[in-house]
Amino acid sequence: MARRGGRWTARAGAALLGLGLTIGLAGCLGVPDAPRPAARAVPEGEPTLTAGNVIGAGTVKVALIVPLSGQGAAVGAALRNAAELAYDDFQKPNLQILVKDDRGTPEGAREATQAAFAEGAEMVLGPLFAANVQAAGGVARGAGKPVIAFSTDAAVAARGVYLISFLPQSEVDRIVDEASAGGRRSFAALIPETVYGNAVEAQFREAVARRGARLVGIERYPAGNPGPAVDRLRGVIAGAGAQADALFVPDTAEGLMAVAPALTKIGFSPARVRPLGLALWNDPRVLSQAAFQGGRFAAPDTAGFAGFAQRYQTRFGTMPPRTASLGYDAVSLTAALVRQYGSQRFADATLTNPAGFSGLDGTFRFLPDGVSERTLAVYEIRNNAANVVSPAPKVLAPSGI
Repeated sequence: MARRGGRWTARAGAALLGLGLTIGLAGCLGVPDAPRPAARAVPEGEPTLTAGNVIGAGTVKVALIVPLSGQGAAVGAALRNAAELAYDDFQKPNLQILVKDDRGTPEGAREATQAAFAEGAEMVLGPLFAANVQAAGGVARGAGKPVIAFSTDAAVAARGVYLISFLPQSEVDRIVDEASAGGRRSFAALIPETVYGNAVEAQFREAVARRGARLVGIERYPAGNPGPAVDRLRGVIAGAGAQADALFVPDTAEGLMAVAPALTKIGFSPARVRPLGLALWNDPRVLSQAAFQGGRFAAPDTAGFAGFAQRYQTRFGTMPPRTASLGYDAVSLTAALVRQYGSQRFADATLTNPAGFSGLDGTFRFLPDGVSERTLAVYEIRNNAANVVSPAPKVLAPSGI
């Protein structure tokens, strides 16, 4: 699957594709497929790979800019830990990672980026928040250096500012494509009036149209109050005369806790009209709702993250947040590019290799406009659990299809 006419595609693993190491997928640039059991706690007195705010001692310098204080500090610390784990798993590459605290603010990101470039960094990994990515990107563009950021806001992507994050637009394409391929031809949608809802609505409309399917009804609702919108859509999604055969609901787990009873109240049957969602559906609260049994959602393959989480917990004594794998993949990608590409390691043409890269969370690639495409799995909710019904592809389809 791939972006068509607009922006997108998604999925997950541990190698780094299109660039020719012997490890990993055929033709891939790879991090270790199965990182050695080196994910161990460091014994007391044994030196670590980190000296203060620097990971590694190689000659190629990059910056990791994340919030280590202020808003997002817990996630920032996990991204930093994941970066250290990746460095260790890659067997100490010729890399020096300058860890900078952006304090969770745009000004902090700007200052951190300026300081990193002054110290010789060739590329920035991070920041996490959209406004901070914009601030860092402005400095980086002026210096002619790339950014690989963790924000999920596609609006901050640009040439030279690449998003390695999980972008919901990719998930929209995947779930609409899978539903259409399975015979669903008439789509309805309940979309929250949130930034997230705004981000996916246009992509949903485009994906349905591209598939030659019909959009028979769409309603927006204030976050946490879907009842009136569900009532307005009743004739389209409930009863024997239901016009839709699929209902798209791209909300958070918290939001879906209000949507489910509202659907049940109007007599919605998930056996007749299949519920469709995105990766945020992969939550026990959602999986237990009667209104969503038989529903399907697109999300990264969980196998790569599961192994990473075990190694992370062994090393750092706690389970990582879901986004921590992005820090691991960003450093693994950087190390592989340094190993393979010499002076062209961070050139735009290298970073936008159409074959892409394979990481913990599957195969992904950066497009010239900065967004990413990923391969994704499709899961079905059965008996209060998520089961894979369409595995994530190993290889991305040609971009633009």
